Amino acid sequence: MDPFSLFMIAALALLIFFMFRNSRKQRAQQQELQEKLVPGAEVMTSFGLYATVVDIDDDTNVATIDAGGGTTLRVHRQVLTKVVDDEVEAPSEAEESGSESRDS
Repeated sequence: MDPFSLFMIAALALLIFFMFRNSRKQRAQQQELQEKLVPGAEVMTSFGLYATVVDIDDDTNVATIDAGGGTTLRVHRQVLTKVVDDEVEAPSEAEESGSESRDS
């Protein structure tokens, strides 16, 4: 075989490898999200609404969420894109030093 054909076969094999790896990673992330979706979890929807999960019906894929103020919404389960963790990020040193220099 000529070198060009070997290069093309290697490139194709590499492409297939990365496709399988990406698919496996997305499946793992989706499984992790589904495990975190329990009643009481803080979530963010695909359209940016922050709410608390009240109930999830696995048969119909409908989730009931509480948006606050007594407002409950029924949405499709796929709309819930992220479980919001309660961890608050500490400001970086650059931001702290920048705010100190403005105070002086």
